[in-house]
Amino acid sequence: MEKTDLKIMIVDDSEMARTSTKDILEQEGYEVVATVGNAQEALKLSFELNPNLFIIDVVMPQVSGLELAESIVNNFMDAKVIMMSSLDIETVCIDSISTGAQDFLVKPFKKEDLLKSVEKMMHDMIQEQAS
Repeated sequence: MEKTDLKIMIVDDSEMARTSTKDILEQEGYEVVATVGNAQEALKLSFELNPNLFIIDVVMPQVSGLELAESIVNNFMDAKVIMMSSLDIETVCIDSISTGAQDFLVKPFKKEDLLKSVEKMMHDMIQEQAS
């Protein structure tokens, strides 16, 4: 699996966060298939675009990132989920992982931390395909 095999969707109600995350990933050669501002739009587009990596903010209006992550995990069995939040609270991290997310980033995160997390997800996908 190469960087270009990842189809990444970024879901965050902050346009600035979406843009900066997308820019970091695209500068490193990853494909960001969509950036969306809410869970409803993300779920709708997911069925059209079939991303295999989701980067989701925990706190969003109407439907939370945690609820979205749970839907993603239930509907896209092979997809990986990275949750992110500016709330550096252990409970938020634990709740994120309990939804089926594979990693958690505290915002604002460093470029290196984002890339390390994405690389880990890609490595996990490679391992799963091999088994």
